[in-house]
Amino acid sequence: MTEAGLPDPDAPDSRHHQPLSPSIFSDRRAVTEEESRRANGPDWDAYADEYQATHGAFLGDAGFVWGPEGLTEEAAGVLGGVAGRDVLEVGSGAGQCSRWVRAHGGRAVGLDLSHRQLQHSLRLDEETGIVVPSVLGTATHLPFADDSFDIVFCSFGALQFVRDLDAAVAEAARVLRPGGRFAFSITHPTRWMFPDDPAETGLTATQSYWDRTPYVEVDDDTGQVTYVEHHRTLGDWVGLLAAAGFRIHTLLEPEWPEGHDRIWGGWSAARGRLTPGTAVIAADLGQERP
Repeated sequence: MTEAGLPDPDAPDSRHHQPLSPSIFSDRRAVTEEESRRANGPDWDAYADEYQATHGAFLGDAGFVWGPEGLTEEAAGVLGGVAGRDVLEVGSGAGQCSRWVRAHGGRAVGLDLSHRQLQHSLRLDEETGIVVPSVLGTATHLPFADDSFDIVFCSFGALQFVRDLDAAVAEAARVLRPGGRFAFSITHPTRWMFPDDPAETGLTATQSYWDRTPYVEVDDDTGQVTYVEHHRTLGDWVGLLAAAGFRIHTLLEPEWPEGHDRIWGGWSAARGRLTPGTAVIAADLGQERP
């Protein structure tokens, strides 16, 4: 947010947590994968309690929502059948989606960069009685053996916070069995053009869709990077998936439902009625790796 309390026109649309503190300023510049990881882990640790308090009821303790529009896996069927399948959720947070998979007969495991988010997963394990084994880790170095899973998915989780996305996609391919499915939801890439503003003023493009310079937040007092988000075009995603041996078979752009009045960061009915805010992509790994 700017000092006047107005949305920062340089902020990406998928940033959906607290306004910037007075000592933090936003920037657009290159960062390394290490900087991204070092910033985003502590950032999500600090934000996890507020995130779960604000969005937990919408997500459901054992629910599977692909994005702020409220599209559920029950309705979309992006993963296909999960019963009897080994499933990895990357960027699992409190494990709501993995808990849904387990409730439907799948063997889901969670992975997240944020220790505090995983503590919330332990809390929900106790509250629901559906236990999701979870580990602290990164999308670029999955701590699992080759050919361990039938499905890898990420519901608005890690992928937008990863610089070395080719490594993350390659890791998903490595831990998948031949023919396995990789599915994920992200902020719709076209939203990168618009300010992070849920009102009608957020419908005016202010930056280039093709500018892939990361959005960065920096502590003015220490110079430390405190938050990073990365942008790829739809074409970038197609190329990354194809290079790792995936064949895309699903691209969903959920419409904003009638009567859905929830505001979540830059998502709102005012914008959602006119332009997509979320993209859901699913791709299957070939029988032979490239």
